[in-house]
Amino acid sequence: MDTVRFFASRLLGMIVVLLVLAFMVFCLQRYTPADPVRVKLGANAQPQIVAAERHRLGYDRPLPVQYFDYVKGLLHGDLQDSLRTRHPVTTDLGNTLPATLELTIFAMVIALVLALILGIASAARVRGAGLLRIVLVAGSSAPVFLLALLGLLLFYRRLGWLPSTGRTKFTDYPTGPTKFLTIDSLIHGRFDVFRDAVRHLILPGLCVAIGPAVAIGRVLRSSILSNLRSDYVRTARAKGLRESAVLWKHTVRNSLGASLSMTGLQVGLMFAGIVVIEQIFAWPGIGFYTVQAIPRLDFPAIAGVTLFLGAAYVVINTAVEVLQGVADPRLRV
Repeated sequence: MDTVRFFASRLLGMIVVLLVLAFMVFCLQRYTPADPVRVKLGANAQPQIVAAERHRLGYDRPLPVQYFDYVKGLLHGDLQDSLRTRHPVTTDLGNTLPATLELTIFAMVIALVLALILGIASAARVRGAGLLRIVLVAGSSAPVFLLALLGLLLFYRRLGWLPSTGRTKFTDYPTGPTKFLTIDSLIHGRFDVFRDAVRHLILPGLCVAIGPAVAIGRVLRSSILSNLRSDYVRTARAKGLRESAVLWKHTVRNSLGASLSMTGLQVGLMFAGIVVIEQIFAWPGIGFYTVQAIPRLDFPAIAGVTLFLGAAYVVINTAVEVLQGVADPRLRV
């Protein structure tokens, strides 16, 4: 019964937060100084045409009715049409989202690997862990855009090891079926495209990953040090287990709960960093799409991206809470 109540409460909380997020975005769209109908039709549109379009979009209805219709459209995947591209926002997101997800997953993998190395090596006092910690902390203290600029100056301009912009230098790269360039290139046997795509991912992925890696690594290190002083670790040592077995089988596993919470928080922050990174590296994802929409006052596109990023953040953190409940049954009570 406690398990059912735990999962139901998390699901209900997620739904409430998503409705509040939709309400905030709805209010921002409706109360913005610029008229979205005028932006769509142009400043020289005739008043009768503007009135007809306003009626078609439902902007002349009472606000509660507009909000209900707005949420109803969201449930059916209707994010309205972009004022810049004239395409449905869902279509634009479908075209740009895979690039962002590919970069995010790549950056998160790097962040988790670095966090594990930092947390375990620091707690176990492995030789060289101090230097690694200094380098990562120094990198995380710098703004993301500064890391990107320094990376471009060093690895692109001076050393020539990594490319500067875009997803690939090839123009005939495969575009399906997943729209993840690394996966599609392997499916089509284009190993040259795969290698080039990975090279394009390294620099922006590192810039996004360093901050979350340090945050997750610090929490993991603190949890490991705390568990190393626990009674069950002393018991495991008294049984004659090797220190490596005590660390991996007993300490690290029981230290992952807090790290999972921090990982969920860092994923949301990572999306914010990717918006900046995509602009610097001309990465054709939702961040680059949003930057192009802002000068044109493309409110449906901005709102669609905001809703997606907010919903992704809420869903990921809810999933992390559920995973913590699965890993530690005490949290369900």
